[in-house]
Amino acid sequence: MTVTDGGPATGGDEGAGHGGDGAGSDGPGGDTVAAVVRQWRAVHPDLDTGPMEIIGRINRCAALLQQAEDAPLRRAGLSRAEFDLLGALRRTGHELTPGELARETFSSGAAVTKRLKQLSERGLVERRGDTRDRRVAHVRLTDTGRDLVDGLLPDQLAYEAAVLSGVEGTRQDELAGLLAGLLGQLEGRLDALRV
Repeated sequence: MTVTDGGPATGGDEGAGHGGDGAGSDGPGGDTVAAVVRQWRAVHPDLDTGPMEIIGRINRCAALLQQAEDAPLRRAGLSRAEFDLLGALRRTGHELTPGELARETFSSGAAVTKRLKQLSERGLVERRGDTRDRRVAHVRLTDTGRDLVDGLLPDQLAYEAAVLSGVEGTRQDELAGLLAGLLGQLEGRLDALRV
């Protein structure tokens, strides 16, 4: 397995005892990804593992953030995916079709349909049919949904700030810029790389 396929880098204590230096989570060179990379270098010393060190750490960070389950959202009975959907409706400020919501939230159409059903049952969103095309639905926040998003957002941002509190402000800005650059390069390019 590699660190980019959800293998050893997603377990939690894989770094301990690998490579003989007790690698834990004490930063670059001493985290779980570093331990996996050292193992691959021992097996294939001729290969450049640099990309694995970046992508593996991004995947590991994403996995840990998902495991944290976003405490404010959990208390409100929402998943991150549901909040993202509500947030898309709030920040755009107008009705969206399920297809537009799928694009806004990087989700599949089927996932959006399922979430909309659940959110509708809770009275947070409502759908109306298109007057010209009965196959098209338009989704908007209810007043209850808008109040929920507006009430949760400050708590969620404070939670995310606490998650990142170990990284000083200027480093956060630098990291945000680097990730923005990477994301900008990847968007639209990965389909070509899959061929």
